[in-house]
Amino acid sequence: MSVEPAIARGPADYETFRIAAGDTNRMALIADPVRDNVPFTAIVEIFDAGGKTPPNSHQHAYELFYVLSGSGFAYCEGKKFPVKAGDSFVVRPGHEHIVENPGTEKLYCLTVMMPNEEFAELIRSGIREPLDAADMKVIAGV
Repeated sequence: MSVEPAIARGPADYETFRIAAGDTNRMALIADPVRDNVPFTAIVEIFDAGGKTPPNSHQHAYELFYVLSGSGFAYCEGKKFPVKAGDSFVVRPGHEHIVENPGTEKLYCLTVMMPNEEFAELIRSGIREPLDAADMKVIAGV
């Protein structure tokens, strides 16, 4: 299979999903193994006001979170630490973690997981939801 030497796209090209009805976060795929034949998944993760991830861990994958906008808390193995725009944190494989947005505004994180560990496939199995005007303002600056 032939692959392009570079991948270039903008927010209008990001496919955005909510994994399950009732979830309080959405994921806009920047690059992933399914569409792009890369060994990682990169997303903009959008946490609704009051939203959070369920407790989860990854057997082999590292997960990097970089906070683009908003603030909240990250939990790893029961330890809680505040996060805000400009902060980052990395979760090592095998450690349970949660990201929570207790605020009234959305929380946006650039999230990269490597290796993919079927993360892109899980995201793509969800419900498609477009980015809204507030999302575009943060992600694209418009």
